Amino acid sequence: MVGFVVSFGCSPARRMESNVQSRSGFRSRNPVNMVAAGQAKSDADSKRGSLWDHQYVTELPESLVTGSGDKDPSSMRARFERMIRKAQDDLCKAIEEVDGEGTFIEDAWVRENGGGGISRVLQKGKVFEKAGINISVVYGEMPPEAVKAASDRGVTRDAGYKEGEVVPFFACGISSVMHPRNPMAPTVHFNYRYFETDSGLYWFGGGTDLTPSYLYEEDAKYFHQTLKDVCDRHDESYYPKFKKWCDEYFYIKHRGERRGLGGIFFDDLNEGDQDAIFAFSSDLANNVANAYVPIVNKRKDEPFTEEQKQWQQMRRGRYVEFNLVYDRGTIFGLKTGGRIESILMSLPETATWLYNFHPEEGTWEAKTLEAMKNPVDWV
Repeated sequence: MVGFVVSFGCSPARRMESNVQSRSGFRSRNPVNMVAAGQAKSDADSKRGSLWDHQYVTELPESLVTGSGDKDPSSMRARFERMIRKAQDDLCKAIEEVDGEGTFIEDAWVRENGGGGISRVLQKGKVFEKAGINISVVYGEMPPEAVKAASDRGVTRDAGYKEGEVVPFFACGISSVMHPRNPMAPTVHFNYRYFETDSGLYWFGGGTDLTPSYLYEEDAKYFHQTLKDVCDRHDESYYPKFKKWCDEYFYIKHRGERRGLGGIFFDDLNEGDQDAIFAFSSDLANNVANAYVPIVNKRKDEPFTEEQKQWQQMRRGRYVEFNLVYDRGTIFGLKTGGRIESILMSLPETATWLYNFHPEEGTWEAKTLEAMKNPVDWV
């Protein structure tokens, strides 16, 4: 799920704001200037309803789990938020170290009814053209389409509610996409989330996957082995099941190919002990850097041609197609009035569509595409 982007709040004012240092150590934007700029927006833009009720902050609160009745620091809601905030901090530092020049800009906001979000984006870096790591905590109402979509795949979302009745929910998650400049360095995406309805129904979801423009088999094997090692620490049935699920989920039906080389993906996970599933999600989130950083460090300075850069741009086009047409998180965010800047954070800065292009048989590009059409068991 590319975009766990149910982080409600309006998009920030354009480049009118000054940068200030937040407690997290990442540069924040000045909310006073944002408000002044926002007042100049048209009436149509301002009448977006309660989902857009927010306030930008430069000092992050200790917790974004601030809804009515959420006072227990040992609750799963509070524990999951602490986990993803630490994961965001740790990975931002790791990616800045890899890039060497770029730094993350931070937007943070809270909402009156509880929750909020922290978006961090690095753009125009030395290694990364665009890298984003978002977290959000949301108190909202599940749209009927989301309830129906879950029912269609055999999952109950509205237990305790009458048919058609609004389902209040809590959601907390982290979502990230990294787009390197060098076509030899792959894009990575990960997302880990926790949902809970007011009736007490809960579930976990998430995954980590790799999308290269050029196939290096040793990189694919390393990436999948790292994920398998994490899965095996918790349940040896997880990796083969969630690897298959990932291959199925990231399928671009109208192209007949996968978005990348997969990884793992799971959703609706609530069988067994809740603490055990939380530990599994935490272990995965904390090992994204271990799975990805060695690969990008190895490939970020590889030589490449203009033709290879063009192929990367075309593969990015496939990335855009999947995210906007199929991804559950993106669709959910758009349907629930999500913060558009956070939703579209996952998209690359640039992409290309060439008419009826097919790589020549036997080329590196053709071999890479074949691995995306026919998933490989890498470990």
